[in-house]
Amino acid sequence: MATVLMVEDEEQIRVLAESVLQDAGHTVITATGIEGAKALLEADQQIDVLFLDLNLGGDPEAGLSVALQAHEVRPKLSYLYTTGAGVNEGMKAMFVEPFLFLPKPYTMEQLTKSVAFLLLSTNPRPRIKFPEVGPPPN
Repeated sequence: MATVLMVEDEEQIRVLAESVLQDAGHTVITATGIEGAKALLEADQQIDVLFLDLNLGGDPEAGLSVALQAHEVRPKLSYLYTTGAGVNEGMKAMFVEPFLFLPKPYTMEQLTKSVAFLLLSTNPRPRIKFPEVGPPPN
């Protein structure tokens, strides 16, 4: 499956989401804030999806800061943003592509399907090429 870096400062949400993603077969590494996320993003570990809360440590745009820094060091990441607060068009315009937005509260099914969708959209399955079929022999 995939490696998901989850940046979430609310412990109950982080522990539950981590467990659900692991049950779905993903490897999950976690950070509780900007500094921890930066350290993990700069490490050599594979990361496929960055799942982050926009509001970290009381700063409603801290998650955007993490995503922008992540894009500099890992340009091929996919992003899953979440928050319980509203998101305006100005914030959405700053979201790094490819992304999905998952508003809180979300179900565990919504979480696993969002991660699966991001993985499929960035790593589509190869198409099978069938051989050309000519006219039947005479």
